[in-house]
Amino acid sequence: MHRQRNQRRLFTRRHRLGGYTLIEVVITMLLSTMLAAGVGVLMVTGTRTWHKTYNSAYKNNRQAAQAVLITFSNIARKTNRADYVLYARLRGLYIPVLSADDDTDIVVGDAVEFRYWDEPLDQADSANLMDRDKKSTAYAFFYIDNGVLKVDYGSVPPGAVPLGGGPRNTVNVTTRILAENVTADPDNGPFSHTTVGNVGQGCVRINIAIADPDDEDNAVTVKTATLTRNIWPR
Repeated sequence: MHRQRNQRRLFTRRHRLGGYTLIEVVITMLLSTMLAAGVGVLMVTGTRTWHKTYNSAYKNNRQAAQAVLITFSNIARKTNRADYVLYARLRGLYIPVLSADDDTDIVVGDAVEFRYWDEPLDQADSANLMDRDKKSTAYAFFYIDNGVLKVDYGSVPPGAVPLGGGPRNTVNVTTRILAENVTADPDNGPFSHTTVGNVGQGCVRINIAIADPDDEDNAVTVKTATLTRNIWPR
């Protein structure tokens, strides 16, 4: 009898040493499930973060916003401060916008015409190095057409709009689309600048919103100011 008990104890010990109990298997499975779930949550969160970061950089409206900022700033910085104009659009005509009085005033417009030089100076002709009467040789005309922000490039003369206002010039003009689904605050307008005594001070501002047609909460606001430094004639 004593020998049989010893054999049973030995068999039970060997059995325990050689395998796992049901409770151990269940606990292991639960821990494995929890670990897998945790890894899954991390992967899902990481994927969403990556998509959000990707969309913030490569969404069409965000790329368009970058194009607007770069183009607007580059053109304005080389513009002749004495030869740019803000326009109001009225039934297809563009009318120069002036301040209400001779004091300091913020003038708002629907379009802006920057004028600059795109021809190198003739350094071989020292007597004709700078033509005092030539304020610019080219223009860039920024305007919104049916929700599309465009810029026209042309020569001066004739310029983007006839002197005193009129229809936009469409002859020998290169048009580039900068952004679609564009809106502007009706009270502030897409373009503005500060004038003193009806003379623009060269700090031109743009304030627009570029919507994402696939996500109404993903609109991008483009709001910046650029300073024109060139003044000719002095």
